[in-house]
Amino acid sequence: MISTSARLLHLLSLLSAQPSWTCRELAERMAVNERTVRRDVARLRELGYGIESDPGPWGGYSLGGGARIPPLVLDDEEALAVAVGLREAALSGVLGSDQAAFSALLKLRQALPPRVASRLGEMDSAFVHTTRPGRPQITPDMLLELVAACRGGERVRLSYRDREGRATDRAADPYRLVHTGRHWYFVAHDVARDEWRTFRADRVERIRPTGHAVELVDPPDPALLVSDSLAGGRYPLYARIRLPLPMEQALRLIPPTVGLHRPEGPEATVVDIGGPDANGLAGYLLGLATPLRVLAPDEVREALVRRARELVEDNMDGRLP
Repeated sequence: MISTSARLLHLLSLLSAQPSWTCRELAERMAVNERTVRRDVARLRELGYGIESDPGPWGGYSLGGGARIPPLVLDDEEALAVAVGLREAALSGVLGSDQAAFSALLKLRQALPPRVASRLGEMDSAFVHTTRPGRPQITPDMLLELVAACRGGERVRLSYRDREGRATDRAADPYRLVHTGRHWYFVAHDVARDEWRTFRADRVERIRPTGHAVELVDPPDPALLVSDSLAGGRYPLYARIRLPLPMEQALRLIPPTVGLHRPEGPEATVVDIGGPDANGLAGYLLGLATPLRVLAPDEVREALVRRARELVEDNMDGRLP
């Protein structure tokens, strides 16, 4: 005789397979009597499954929505499909800075039977994500390791290579992962420097738990920390502009990951933006398609005027009598 837990899982699998079952049909499929079916249905309802029943001789049982999420019963193909879906959602950044997809994938991977986990590993090694030119890729396994570190509550040793290619090994207390739409950033407290830092996740070469439990004190807003770090990055040239827009609208036009904003009265905002050169900054400002004034430097203002004049001349060419 099969155990009660195995019988409940079998019952759940049957209820998930088709919209409705009569009590007799379930009893025949499970090789038990109808009284056992009714008792098992009651147990599943206690566990939070919304199993609905229709009275009468032609009535039956159907699996509806519950008041809370109970354990799911998935066959091999379904579990693989869910894992692949979570992986793609996490890598695409569709959830922004939310780590829900990676957290769910981490839990699912730990619960997968070896036969399913090996198939997922084979798919991971076969899939290649295309990225924009010049954008480095990061492996799903590394992102999962970083998520696990954020959830683990212990200090790690981080092997990291900075933007100059210098390799370092440092102790860090993990906090969060943030996705900006371009890159993943690992937010952690740098123990040696005693400060909160952001690390490009694709530059993390290795992460190792130390077993040293830590309790984070007054952690920062991770998204704001990444935004400030990106906006305050080192560029060869900076431009200061004034937008005739309130701060809230200016932030929607120029994200905080691109510029440093400060209000100038209720109806204007001053923004500092970095770029590779005057021409590149002028192209970005022209692409905003909104009125603005370049406060400094002169070379960016002149480049913007030149680009705007060229655009007008190109569109007027051949149209004048």
